[in-house]
Amino acid sequence: MENLTVDILCREAKQFSIIESSHAEPALYGVTDGKAVGTYLELKFRDYLSKNYNFELGNAARGIDFPSLNVDMKVTSIKQPQSSCPFKSARQKIYGLGYDLIVFVYDKTDDQINKTATLKISDTLFVEKHRTGDFQLTKGLRDIIKNEGNIDDLMAFMQEKNLPVDEIELKNLSEEIINDIPEQGFLTISNALQWRLQYTRVIEKAGIESGVRSIYKGKSS
Repeated sequence: MENLTVDILCREAKQFSIIESSHAEPALYGVTDGKAVGTYLELKFRDYLSKNYNFELGNAARGIDFPSLNVDMKVTSIKQPQSSCPFKSARQKIYGLGYDLIVFVYDKTDDQINKTATLKISDTLFVEKHRTGDFQLTKGLRDIIKNEGNIDDLMAFMQEKNLPVDEIELKNLSEEIINDIPEQGFLTISNALQWRLQYTRVIEKAGIESGVRSIYKGKSS
């Protein structure tokens, strides 16, 4: 069997999205738990890929679904496009999560006559790792540097944004940002014990901004 690559992953994700959007699934009828729906779709996509490709399966220790590709898979409802993500360090909000994301956005509809559910995929997206930082934070930091800001300006801005770091780390980050300006991110990342990733802007920017790829665009009901 052929080894899975990022290009193949994206190509197959498009085909999978088309197939899944017309599949009636009895097991999901009446299910409102987004986590259960996400688990269903993640397992089904991995199974779909495993029929034709070799790839390393992710596990809790590695933290991402396709470790050999450095890609994590996210599944979210169009009604509230967000998911949780392990917190590693505050740097992730500035320099990105450290891996690419493939995101399936679905609109679930129940057929009450046939007692089945359909996950119509409204968007399938691929976000390169350098675009997985927080939009407002990276924009603000980039603007400060563009306007000849210094370390004190950067520290003050990050304090205002309640970045979860102590004073020493804040100074170290500010010095790093001066020398290594972060790319513009497109996620919204909320502070929590786990990061809360929100995808509305990514959906809007897919296919328009570099590093934010639209793999499939369907229709929500």
